[in-house]
Amino acid sequence: MAEVTLRQLELFAALPDYDTLSAAAVHLHISESALSQAITGLEKAVGEQLCVRRKARGLALTPAGQHFAMRARRILADTRELVLDARRGEDLRGPVKLGCFASFATSVVPELLEGFPLRHPGVDLEITVGTNDDLLPALESGRLDVAIVYDMFLPAGYRRREIYATELEAHLHPDHPLAARSTVDLADLAAEPLIHYESSPSTLNTVEAFAARGLEPRIVARVPQIILVQALVGRGVGYGLLMSRPNVLPVSVEGRPVAVRPLDPSATASHVVAIWPEDMALTPRAAALLDYAVEKLGCYGHAVQPGRAHDAAGPANKGTSPHAGSGTNRE
Repeated sequence: MAEVTLRQLELFAALPDYDTLSAAAVHLHISESALSQAITGLEKAVGEQLCVRRKARGLALTPAGQHFAMRARRILADTRELVLDARRGEDLRGPVKLGCFASFATSVVPELLEGFPLRHPGVDLEITVGTNDDLLPALESGRLDVAIVYDMFLPAGYRRREIYATELEAHLHPDHPLAARSTVDLADLAAEPLIHYESSPSTLNTVEAFAARGLEPRIVARVPQIILVQALVGRGVGYGLLMSRPNVLPVSVEGRPVAVRPLDPSATASHVVAIWPEDMALTPRAAALLDYAVEKLGCYGHAVQPGRAHDAAGPANKGTSPHAGSGTNRE
């Protein structure tokens, strides 16, 4: 069997991130001809074509090449862990790459980036924010160790760990008649103007919440940003339906108050979870990061009591929180 070096694997594992061989060569600090020779050597060892190299049309991996690159990244990650295990004393050292779903990143990322490096200063924490369309391929390719996402509409093949509980809630202008109630029935909102937050999986989540009750919302605006939903609610343009999240103040980006009320009957209660491919083991650093996330955020949703009034983002009025020192509120 032809020999394959770790350097060849390292070079090929980087190829999915680039459209041309020359761009990959620049990033890898290698000449284009040397990179091409490394690829050719790999193809001879494997016995089939791994990529298509055309000067006019750039670089494209074959299906076999895509699989090879994914496996190469995992082999390289395992090799790094082997070296780190040999060096490791009592302190954790090395990289951990976390993905976080964009809509609640502002509620989760600051907590982790502030506190986790203080507890584990030898760990290099890198965070990527995106949607499921960004995070799931990054997990599969080995570019992320773990991702924090909604436990909704996820494909099979992932291990999961719950971080905090979350549920769909109504965001109302403080002067809205329904804001005087401690809870709101979705049926009472159906005829009201909805500022619809459109981002997967939130869009389908909201649609299914109404459909489960035999209702249809009256959508007056479709927006891709939570802060815009809250801004329009704060101005009285309509109401919003958003999943709950910690560490958010009960005001819009313009500083206008927004009242948040739980739904009764509740709709689409779920969890924010950490996920990683089931055929991959968490590194000790990634496991420690999840332990920290659960410690700091895990009691958030469980502290909510049915029937309690909610402000713009949280389980208590005026931004009060069950967590010492953090204004736990709702999305």
